[in-house]
Amino acid sequence: MWMRYSDLALQQKRSLDHKIGVATQIIHEALQIARCPALAFSGGKDSTVLLHLVRQHKADIPVIYGNTGVEFLECVKFTHWLAREWNLNLHEARPGKTDRPGFKYAGQRRIWERLIAEGKIGEVLKADGKLSSTLALEQACPSDLRMQLEAERLIWPEGSLMSYWWCVDQYGWPLLGKSWSRLTARRINIDTFLHFSDSQSDDAKLLAYYGILRQVKVSQACCDVIKKEPSERVQAELGVDLIFKGLMASESRARMKNFCSRGYTFVGARRRYLGDKPFWHSQPMAIWTDEDVWAYISRFNLPYAPLYDMGYTDRQGSFHRIRRNGCMGCATDLLFPNNHMSMLRRTHPKAWETFMRRGMAAEIQKLQQARRGYPTLFDLFTPEELLERRPCIFDDLSGLNLDDDTAGTDDIGFDPEV
Repeated sequence: MWMRYSDLALQQKRSLDHKIGVATQIIHEALQIARCPALAFSGGKDSTVLLHLVRQHKADIPVIYGNTGVEFLECVKFTHWLAREWNLNLHEARPGKTDRPGFKYAGQRRIWERLIAEGKIGEVLKADGKLSSTLALEQACPSDLRMQLEAERLIWPEGSLMSYWWCVDQYGWPLLGKSWSRLTARRINIDTFLHFSDSQSDDAKLLAYYGILRQVKVSQACCDVIKKEPSERVQAELGVDLIFKGLMASESRARMKNFCSRGYTFVGARRRYLGDKPFWHSQPMAIWTDEDVWAYISRFNLPYAPLYDMGYTDRQGSFHRIRRNGCMGCATDLLFPNNHMSMLRRTHPKAWETFMRRGMAAEIQKLQQARRGYPTLFDLFTPEELLERRPCIFDDLSGLNLDDDTAGTDDIGFDPEV
């Protein structure tokens, strides 16, 4: 099934009653084809509404909550409270652990540079100049250097949590959208590709992308490692063959294109545990909007995470609420005004400062320098000095922000998971 964009626009203008009816029908049809359905839950308003809709058909449906370790505490507490209040069949998906010891990126880089200096880098390269594997590089580490790196604790021990912090070390920071950050290899592999690969391109945009990538440690791999893979692992354990998601086409252009080309319920694959059997994705709320979600919550008096009542008041007196939940350290909308991190600075300043001081600020500074190609305010100060300046230069990278509206709701504290 597919839908034209113009038809989607018309559907989005329909009444809430119509949309409830469509969602109800989609849920009913999806349950007819599923042997073991489940529902993906984020602790946010959309998935809360979806859960309420689906439970009217299947009250005991398995609910898979993706706890990435960098979720908003308000949503974590709300999810656990809701599980008790609604007696949910809740399954928490958490990041996995490493199955072998490995070097931190700084250590991998030193091994890489040592092999280049000694003329041995060819031993770990493929024919096209790409790194054969991260493991091959680490196994080629000279014994004296290995002792130094271990002494400096540049090692991830076996069984290390593959957390947000592990991801930004091994892959990079989530600074740009998924459509922009396309390479998902570990950073040391990308370094090798950019340095040695014979791959050529006449695409000016691609070459510009590679130019930024040479200077900035950016990646979207954390979404797969701490969110997608843990959820799919739980799905495999439960034998799930259909997953309900509270995705809406109004959220982004990518989700709009996905819905218009695939429809409400579409087939995918989970070959690792289902083999050739189909795996289904269902998005019953695809034609809904944020206004519909809040109207449904009001109509049925549903609880929701207190995160959505948080925000800040600007200098003109307007109050800006947090609109979406998700990983606290996600900066994929960084290049847009009123982005996620600018809101986080006002509502959860301790969390914001943790992300920034542990490396995000330095990479944002490099990103600005690489994007502009000429000196900016970012070149005049260190990342630490920039973090102290107000108005905050990190709030809006599309231009110079001259308004300081720092005051916001109180921070509830933040305990970063390592």
